[in-house]
Amino acid sequence: MAEPYLTLDEQIEHEIEIKGSRFICLLVPVSAEEDARAVVAGRKELHADATHNCSAYVIGGDRRVQRSDDDGEPGGTAGAPMLETLLRRGIGDVVAVVTRYFGGVKLGAGGLVRAYGGAVAKTLDLAVPVTMVPARVMTVTVDHVLAGRLENSLRASPYEVRGVRYGARVGLEVAVREPELAAFPDWVATLTAGRADVEPGEAVHLRQEGG
Repeated sequence: MAEPYLTLDEQIEHEIEIKGSRFICLLVPVSAEEDARAVVAGRKELHADATHNCSAYVIGGDRRVQRSDDDGEPGGTAGAPMLETLLRRGIGDVVAVVTRYFGGVKLGAGGLVRAYGGAVAKTLDLAVPVTMVPARVMTVTVDHVLAGRLENSLRASPYEVRGVRYGARVGLEVAVREPELAAFPDWVATLTAGRADVEPGEAVHLRQEGG
């Protein structure tokens, strides 16, 4: 069963210093792996003179995509603790890039793990997370004469209209949070006098109401 997760509304950047080395962490909300890769590439271009640009990202509410990169740091000392921090905090659909400017003092494997994981953790502490909850896309099909009123009612409701398709009948794709799934067909039936078809579709996540 799908579970809630946390994400970010906007990017945030924070810098820490450890024994002369600067660790600049950037967290950016992303919805696809190619977006995460683009953020990492952009950061490497911006900080081309940095010693390392290490990264980690988690995509999907089910955490289906998880990647990390040490970018030249000893294996497992940078990207892995960054990824672990995101997962431990329940974060999804976010990419983290930590840029290091070496300050002349080596930190050792344990020190690097604490530095990179800590940079992500401290930046998350400053962010305002958004809770995403399980939902499902429902397709509501009605005759044209009922479509306008139904669409207006849907847009004024807690349900999220994701698309409208016009053909012989009108199909409205509506994202419905899990707690409201059982009541949704009856709500539609009341508005349309039972003249609508409701079919469940893909599982998604929506922002928690009031969050």
